[in-house]
Amino acid sequence: MHAVDLIQKKRDGQRLSRSELEFLITGYVRGEIPDYQMAAWIMAVYFQGMDAEEIAELTLIMARSGDTLDLSGIQGVKVDKHSTGGVGDTTTLIVTPLVASLGVPVAKMSGRGLGHTGGTVDKLESIPGFKVDLSPEQFITQVNKIGLSLVGQTGQLAPADKLLYALRDVTATVDSIPLIASSIMSKKIAAGADGFVLDVKVGAGAFMKTEAEALELARTMVQIGQLAKRETVALVTDMNQPLGRAVGNALEVKEAILTLRGEGPARLTELCLELSAEMLLVADITNSRSEARRMAEENFRTGQALGKFRELIKAQGGDAKVVDDLSLLPQAGHAKEVLAPAAGYVHKVDPLVIGVTAMELGAGREHKDSVIDLAVGIELQTEVGDHIQKGQALATLYANDRQKLEAAAAKVLQAFEIADGKPLLAPTIYRKITAKEL
Repeated sequence: MHAVDLIQKKRDGQRLSRSELEFLITGYVRGEIPDYQMAAWIMAVYFQGMDAEEIAELTLIMARSGDTLDLSGIQGVKVDKHSTGGVGDTTTLIVTPLVASLGVPVAKMSGRGLGHTGGTVDKLESIPGFKVDLSPEQFITQVNKIGLSLVGQTGQLAPADKLLYALRDVTATVDSIPLIASSIMSKKIAAGADGFVLDVKVGAGAFMKTEAEALELARTMVQIGQLAKRETVALVTDMNQPLGRAVGNALEVKEAILTLRGEGPARLTELCLELSAEMLLVADITNSRSEARRMAEENFRTGQALGKFRELIKAQGGDAKVVDDLSLLPQAGHAKEVLAPAAGYVHKVDPLVIGVTAMELGAGREHKDSVIDLAVGIELQTEVGDHIQKGQALATLYANDRQKLEAAAAKVLQAFEIADGKPLLAPTIYRKITAKEL
């Protein structure tokens, strides 16, 4: 078997067998196949695509290219939740304690942020003392004890994905749905969960800009889950404005706690309840959609979800007093309000502009080795559909570098579009994709 023959085969639109894909991926991980040949194959995939079984085979090979986590020592159906990335998306910090409080064991590995999309691990590290690095034994023991653990991904989890993504990033092949889907699902499968609930974002602040693209990605990932014998459900959700009102690590932890108290933004709360209900269904806690939603609402309302978040913080070495005293979170030294230049309705809050500006303030990483500032970011004071007066605060910026505030304020103002007449509001959730539909 030779790499050049497999490149030619895919270039000509033919499917590769499992053994051929295994030859390519394992050979690349071992350093036996050079970057230039793998880049040529990736470009062939970009133009010719892959069929569902081929994508599933690629995903499983990538998942087994390094360490895999055995969660069989945890009782119950382990369900993982994944978002394709957005702005102001604190759902993991809200959904995981909520479903854990209802008896679904959650053993979740999360990543760090890169670019304008925040990482769950960075957010958790803004809680004083919180440890995101646990051994596999500690990780599993904690889930058995309290039903929940959130940790950083290990370096050897699906290493093929890390190598392929780095190559895609410099060869203009990132936006290939077979390669995106296999990248996401290989890490999820390697992390050992029995089922997945996927939050596929669509819109200006998402990787998938159109609903058609998001639906294709959602269907592809659900197919992979089905062929890998993991029950998988995907929700296609809106990212044409930030999901929550906080963008920045400590600010998002604060908003997650407020949401768990019942004081969070309506769109964020609604999506969290829907994702939680889907996780309850996948975990077989109930087979009734209405009952799953009722259970999620009940534990949300009674504070049991907030109690589980407090328990998580304490178990991983954090200061659980932050749940009651938000001032214990990192605080920025400077703040500046961005004021509305005119009265009217908010027609647009560009999530990409907000996310990139928060990154430039120091809340995100422009490069993987960038140092982030956990305290800084942006809090939105309004959202699409709101009526505002001239001079009313649109957003508050937080920074530790005063010089950054003025430039950031001008950029944030450009994210808002204010006009006469109430705008049509996009739904929070566009579609649900299940294996049955496929």
